[in-house]
Amino acid sequence: MQSKIAKAIELKYYPIAVLHTNEKPEGALQFKEKGWGCVAAMLNGAAKGKTVVFDRKTFGCLGGGVGLGFGNQYEHFPGGIESFLSTGNKEFCNTEMGKNIVRNIPALEHGEGYIKSPELARKFIDSLPMRDIPEKYVVFKPLDQVTEEEEPKNIIFLVNPDQLSALVVLANYARETNDNVTVQFGAGCHQTCLIPYHEGESDNPRAVIGLTDISVRKQFEKDILSFTVPYKMFLEMESNVEGSFLDRDVWQKVLQRNRPK
Repeated sequence: MQSKIAKAIELKYYPIAVLHTNEKPEGALQFKEKGWGCVAAMLNGAAKGKTVVFDRKTFGCLGGGVGLGFGNQYEHFPGGIESFLSTGNKEFCNTEMGKNIVRNIPALEHGEGYIKSPELARKFIDSLPMRDIPEKYVVFKPLDQVTEEEEPKNIIFLVNPDQLSALVVLANYARETNDNVTVQFGAGCHQTCLIPYHEGESDNPRAVIGLTDISVRKQFEKDILSFTVPYKMFLEMESNVEGSFLDRDVWQKVLQRNRPK
């Protein structure tokens, strides 16, 4: 499956399709069972041409399990996810279990400081549109490797500021409103999978800007963010490329400054 959008904005990386399936793709990259890993790192691999697969035993971290749609894995977070996101849990870290865990998760003691208090962090967790998908696997693969028999859930673009600007304009191009793109606080996998899943259930889904998660920024070039669209919105945007501003001189001049000199 080719993308007119990717061609028009001269995308550096492959657009990534997120698929739910009961068939495991052969030769796909996968975390070790119950091993630690970051979904965002795998996203990077898919953007460079790899196929990646996750299941309920290989989602990398508890947040990744939530973001991919494998239920509320935060229930299993030692010391409480609300403490980890906010001010930490020193009391738990002084227990025998906590002393072992904090060696691998040092931020658990003082917290990541992404949310002001555990109470607010709990409200954030409770607000997430969690789901437990019926399929066995979540797959990331380059869009041009998607077959006619496959229907993605989301399409993820990794973009620089100029490309992001073009996608925001295109997302609103044929809509009656101007609020068709959202930026929401969350983990990188929330922003590229979970929140777009939820948007895809709407009659008029919105695109989601992501990779604003400070913990995953180092996985990507400093000027890269994600722009994720539910599949039916992707098809809408694809149909609007021709005849839009993407054919006009102003955009062509912006493109020119991004090309190698």
